[in-house]
Amino acid sequence: MTLQAVADGLEARLATVSGLRAFDHVPDVFSTPCAFVLPADVEYWGSFAGGNVEQSWTATVVVGRTSDRASQRSLNAFMGYDGDASIRAAIEADRTLGGACDTCIVTSAQNIRMLSQGDASFLAVDFSITVHV
Repeated sequence: MTLQAVADGLEARLATVSGLRAFDHVPDVFSTPCAFVLPADVEYWGSFAGGNVEQSWTATVVVGRTSDRASQRSLNAFMGYDGDASIRAAIEADRTLGGACDTCIVTSAQNIRMLSQGDASFLAVDFSITVHV
């Protein structure tokens, strides 16, 4: 169970959200709405025998700023506990990420912020994901 397998599994789960472009890396250029995943940290010794490796991942969702109200509503839908656009529901629908891990859970959504790329402005939020391999 490699980091890349988990990244691929997270990308696949994010791709199940209709209209969301999903990446297993930070793209140089992106169209919104999109999501990308990055490992935040890896804890190798979750038990005395060296098992229970725990990975922390961040999935960043970015939406366009065509209007302040529309972008906030779009982000709210992605941050929902459930529903068709829920990032949490999409990831946790297959907690093994297609067999890439033992289990995973989306623990929080935080760090809502503005991003810019060239002259374009975006709104983004980070989802924290705990993965046990």
